[in-house]
Amino acid sequence: MAVVEHNNVRVLTTEQVAEAYGCEPKQVKQNFNNNKDRFTEGVHYFKLEGDSLKCFKRQVENFDLPLSKFASTIYLWTKKGASRHCKMLGTDKAWDVFDLLEENYFNPKAKNSQPQDSYMIADPIERARRWIEEEQHRKALVAQIEGDRPKVVFADAVSVAKTNILVGELAKILKQNGVEIGEKRLFQWLREKGYLIKRKGTDYNMPTQRSMDMKLFEIKETAINHSDGHTSVNKTPKVTGRGQMYFVNLFLKNSEEESVGA
Repeated sequence: MAVVEHNNVRVLTTEQVAEAYGCEPKQVKQNFNNNKDRFTEGVHYFKLEGDSLKCFKRQVENFDLPLSKFASTIYLWTKKGASRHCKMLGTDKAWDVFDLLEENYFNPKAKNSQPQDSYMIADPIERARRWIEEEQHRKALVAQIEGDRPKVVFADAVSVAKTNILVGELAKILKQNGVEIGEKRLFQWLREKGYLIKRKGTDYNMPTQRSMDMKLFEIKETAINHSDGHTSVNKTPKVTGRGQMYFVNLFLKNSEEESVGA
């Protein structure tokens, strides 16, 4: 996009203001026509017509400057004029662009060289727009990373897990990933959702056939020798690495639908 100087003052055409602020040129013109008493010629804008307009068109004819070839009058907006239009538009984008224009475009210290003619062509507005787009993209990526952080932490933890764990330990992993739940509530949730048997009896809190088929649990059997000489077997459900991945992702992905007490 072209950068223009008129009478040693850096200015913008109406089309450039519209392009920079993300609106149509007619909106800029309408704002001006509706608020002419807020603009002063020579302070907020320069009005070119007749010979001065012909001279301007000759100066910029070899540059990619958005400008109507048949316009009998054009307005060149100063820093103060661009500021007035920014306030009238009132959008976040307009304010972001104006901040950059004020710092890099209208700032005389930002000039790399003095203009040889009344009009100097360069490209800072496009750089400003690209900077804003990159900043918005960066913020979106940061938000996405923050949103995915629990999943990333969990995936890293499970990738190195080589042993099955108790349900209580799964509750601790869930809590580390932002799920507020304890061992008792997790047992209750697993029973209510059909992962553990809720029928009172010898199989209470044991994995259902569905859970076993999905390889979410394994049953650890421990022989217990009693003082009277008989032996009993204690069964404990343990969550496999696959189960750890499954349940944490389930809680993170469907927290509203699958939360405890839903």
